[in-house]
Amino acid sequence: MNASPRKAAITGHPVAHSRSPLIHGYWLKELGIDGEYGRVDVAPEIAEEFYRNFSASGLIGANVTVPHKETAAKVCDWLDGAAKAMGAANTLWLDDTGRICGANTDGLGFLGNLDQLAPGWDNSTGSALVLGAGGAARAIVWALLSRKFTRVHIVNRTVEKAQKIAEEFGAGTFAHGWDELGTLLGETDLLVNSTSLGMTGKPPLEIDLAGLPKHALVNDIVYAPLETDLLKAAALRGNPTVDGIGMLLHQAVPAFERWFGVRPQVTDELRTLALKDLGVIS
Repeated sequence: MNASPRKAAITGHPVAHSRSPLIHGYWLKELGIDGEYGRVDVAPEIAEEFYRNFSASGLIGANVTVPHKETAAKVCDWLDGAAKAMGAANTLWLDDTGRICGANTDGLGFLGNLDQLAPGWDNSTGSALVLGAGGAARAIVWALLSRKFTRVHIVNRTVEKAQKIAEEFGAGTFAHGWDELGTLLGETDLLVNSTSLGMTGKPPLEIDLAGLPKHALVNDIVYAPLETDLLKAAALRGNPTVDGIGMLLHQAVPAFERWFGVRPQVTDELRTLALKDLGVIS
């Protein structure tokens, strides 16, 4: 009798519109692996119990999305460095002893995207400027510090939120209000928008790039539209740019490898498939 296929899933609330099944399903088919990846909607009132008893779920592993990343991290028996630093886990698995293990791959997704589309972007680890102070910003700050950036400036309209991240990560991180943006741009080697500003249906990101050095790389984690107004403005003035869809795809790579034992690749075909599914391209 053949063994049952290994099953993983995206968990959270809601999960109906998650693109994770598309991504992992593509890799399972491409690599010929006998596995399944689905969706499990976990209501907030049962979230802690669900993750604490993860071994009873029938899954070998899971992704965790909002609003349960912090809850999942809290119940893990072991966390990787990124999950510890962020207090949030987006990837779970059971080790050989049955322990619940957690990781946060959002920062790795950010790095993988830039490594693929802008090779050598971190050869000069100078000054980075991150717009926003939410969960994505936290992951990006962790990622930049892991690549030895010497100065990471966090700019947010509510400066207290930026200060909290800077205090948690310590040396090399600096918090600023939006009114300091113009001055900071002049010494920036990498500019990252981690906010939802500029996303379809959201308010625009109003920023004047006049002071930004022409060598500075500009990345927007927004991927709908794929080329945001920020990226258009940066490209027009000659700055190199990287769009945001790759972060979504690359953050899934280490999870898939952990569960199914093979490291998948983020290909142009997968990018196109995801963008079509999102309705970004036809």
